[in-house]
Amino acid sequence: MNIIIPMAGMGKRMRPHTLSIPKPLIPIAGKPIVQRLVEDIAQVCGTPIDEIAFVIGDFGEEVEQRLLAIAESVGAKGRICYQHEPLGTAHAILCGAESLKGNVIVAYADTLFRADFKLETDQDAIIWVQAVEDPSAFGVAQVNEAGEIIGFVEKPQTFVSDLAIIGIYYFKDGENLRNELQYLVDNNIKVSGEFQLTDAIENMRRKGLKFVPGQVQEWLDCGNKQATVETNRRYLEFVRDQNLIHESVKLINSVVIPPVFVGENAVIENTVLGPHVSVGKKTSVKDSVIRNSIVQENTVIESVNLENSMVGNFVHLTSKAADLSVGDYNSITV
Repeated sequence: MNIIIPMAGMGKRMRPHTLSIPKPLIPIAGKPIVQRLVEDIAQVCGTPIDEIAFVIGDFGEEVEQRLLAIAESVGAKGRICYQHEPLGTAHAILCGAESLKGNVIVAYADTLFRADFKLETDQDAIIWVQAVEDPSAFGVAQVNEAGEIIGFVEKPQTFVSDLAIIGIYYFKDGENLRNELQYLVDNNIKVSGEFQLTDAIENMRRKGLKFVPGQVQEWLDCGNKQATVETNRRYLEFVRDQNLIHESVKLINSVVIPPVFVGENAVIENTVLGPHVSVGKKTSVKDSVIRNSIVQENTVIESVNLENSMVGNFVHLTSKAADLSVGDYNSITV
């Protein structure tokens, strides 16, 4: 099994947090979003993962090494591929062409999921979906009585289906997908100036390939600050039975209300922490109350009452704010 993860986007909806790191490396319950995604896919695969191709922009060597380490952590070979221009989803996947062979999963790195099934690799193709209350905000899959996908509609204004496409796909024949993507590029077939994966999928379906929906239990979005904080909350609930506080953490006259993640060499002093808080390594929190928030690494927080917030790396924050989104390398007193 190979995995292609397109993640070259600028993450503009997550600024200021994506000014210094790509969105998929923002931590959820102590691990980067993309690592959580890879681990979740590995859990449902039921078969070894051979390669993971990360399709990125110019993120720098440090980020590339972190991605290769994530692939290695699940026993796979990592491959760094580049998309230098934002030419659409089909183009992004084609940038990982060397890994488009055999069984392939394509997964976008701003979505996480929970599922209790094993991937049926004998299917021609699977598109993961989730039933939603308001399908008009999503691309949806139409399904017939036989349980096969018969069409796709982008943000339908009248009801055609409530099965939103969450951005994770399985293809039994990666070479076939590569050929269809290449056909779009070779023939300059674009929608709104971009090459779209759904056009390749529709071509494959019309040629007789059977697509079936893969239903997940829960779809977790990391598209913006508030959604990411909520996903952190949900994930902490999923892993609450694990040991989430590193043995090197110093807890001084503090109360921790689970579930809470605290990374190595963090110091928590005179503080109420939790529930649903993630604190990165080497961060210091003093004289504070923090709930339902993400605080990243090497940060100092003093005398704050923080809720529903994201605080980046290398921040010094003294504040009475209740809802913040503070990027890396800031010193703020409010």
